[in-house]
Amino acid sequence: MPYLDLKTQPLDSQQAAHLLRRATFGPTPSEITSFVGLTPAQAVQALLDNVSYVSTPPPPIEFDETKPNAGQTYLDKPFNGDRNFWFGTYIKYWWMGQMARQDVPPSLLDKLTLFWQNHFVTTREEVDDYRFLDRYLRLLRDNALGNFRFLVVAITKDPAMLRYLNGNQNRKGSPNENYARELQELFTVGNKDFAGNNNYTEDDVKAAARALTGWNYTNFYSEGSTSFETTFTSNRHDTTDKAFSSYYGNTVVAGRSGTTAGDDELNDLVTMLLDHPETPKFICRKLYRWYVNPNVTQDIEDNVIVPLATFFKSPGNDYAILPVVKKLLTSDIFFDSANRGAIVKSPAELMIGSIRFFEQPVPNMMTDYVAFRKLMEFFHWNMNDMQLQVLDQSSVFGYDPYYQPGYSANWVNTTTLALRSNFTDALIWRWFEVKPGYQLGIDLLAWVSSMQPNFSDLNTPAIPCETVLDGFLENLFATDLFPAQKEFLIDTIMMMGFSRTTWLFEWNAYRADPNDEDKQNTILWRTRSLMRYLLRMAEYHVF
Repeated sequence: MPYLDLKTQPLDSQQAAHLLRRATFGPTPSEITSFVGLTPAQAVQALLDNVSYVSTPPPPIEFDETKPNAGQTYLDKPFNGDRNFWFGTYIKYWWMGQMARQDVPPSLLDKLTLFWQNHFVTTREEVDDYRFLDRYLRLLRDNALGNFRFLVVAITKDPAMLRYLNGNQNRKGSPNENYARELQELFTVGNKDFAGNNNYTEDDVKAAARALTGWNYTNFYSEGSTSFETTFTSNRHDTTDKAFSSYYGNTVVAGRSGTTAGDDELNDLVTMLLDHPETPKFICRKLYRWYVNPNVTQDIEDNVIVPLATFFKSPGNDYAILPVVKKLLTSDIFFDSANRGAIVKSPAELMIGSIRFFEQPVPNMMTDYVAFRKLMEFFHWNMNDMQLQVLDQSSVFGYDPYYQPGYSANWVNTTTLALRSNFTDALIWRWFEVKPGYQLGIDLLAWVSSMQPNFSDLNTPAIPCETVLDGFLENLFATDLFPAQKEFLIDTIMMMGFSRTTWLFEWNAYRADPNDEDKQNTILWRTRSLMRYLLRMAEYHVF
């Protein structure tokens, strides 16, 4: 198997859809069409070039129409403790809105930002200052394709992270080890290597904590304050040398004093962490699981993870993220048909991917903010129930399906399966009103009518059941159905035991009088039954 060799053949429809499902939150049909015929290198470069269209969206605003500053930005105003919870929640809505946008070309920025947010976890609930949360999210978003070395240094000093993992409490004589532990276990080297051997010692945690003493932040939850910043207090910093174990080549981070001591020791510490042979493998393994397949076998470790890690760490890249993502997404292993359908959709990929695939409009945040808020609330609370709390993971480890045994399969259990079906049913029954005149959901009558050439000319043959099913299935699933499955879908689900000829009579009757409600309902009854079943199938919940 070629593994990381560059795939050079132009993309067909299935491959274009596969790339867009994995690199974004899900494609629209027109996006899939536009990527067909591109080589993988051209397609991925387009996703990278499109980052500029989504990198600087408008800031979040007050979405509550009952407030005096409704529709106005709030991050540029003094801190408002009374609105702290809701302003933090609105940052979630703002980010979900970026994930769902259809008014810009497809980009991999926000899908990759979610990867880093689930890697360098902080949460709205624990940070508890909406300004800190906003700066943290923008740090990740602005550097999602940048340099991992820079990102580790920056996140270490970020006010949200200092608060979340108690870095602000880490001082000379009373070190707090929380961040030093997670920096090694979760952010850089990983707790154990692929064979299960330890990557560091408890003494390494203690030494790293001492190197990180002295950092803090200003104006946390300070009513009326207009700014905040990270600070370093030299008299709170441990100036002694920090000796590390043989796992780090017995490195000694020299103790420093003065105003630059914190940055100097932090840079030395990060250099040591990134020189650890397991760090690039740990990060590349997580990227592989995110983009390709949760199952990393010894074969994949040897032939994908190790060479990709070598490439990541090489002097020419020096931990640059973009070249690694590009290499992975253009590789033969990424496009291997065995990897299609290998990942269970997260609630975000299910909900936002459905909204995008079925081209459900996202109201303009600035000009139609009440409807925007209502749709984002629908996303937010449904995702919460399905165990994906955007910007509010239950632990520093991130969402369970990205680290627990079983990985993405953990998104599905008896409770969440019912909730996922409730969401897809909402697309069929169209009961959720985003605003007057806009019911969320699929216009099945319009969709099936678009499949009929010369709709009003009854002298043209009626489209058969097979055409309807094929139209519904186009790029709906990551994998193909067996012929027997298609037969079942038509005869049992769509026709409910009636002959397929019955459909032709019903369809022609509707064509002859499309405004007749009874004739509409006959067509809706069959097409809703079919699409409802399709969206409940396991094939729709993997990608």
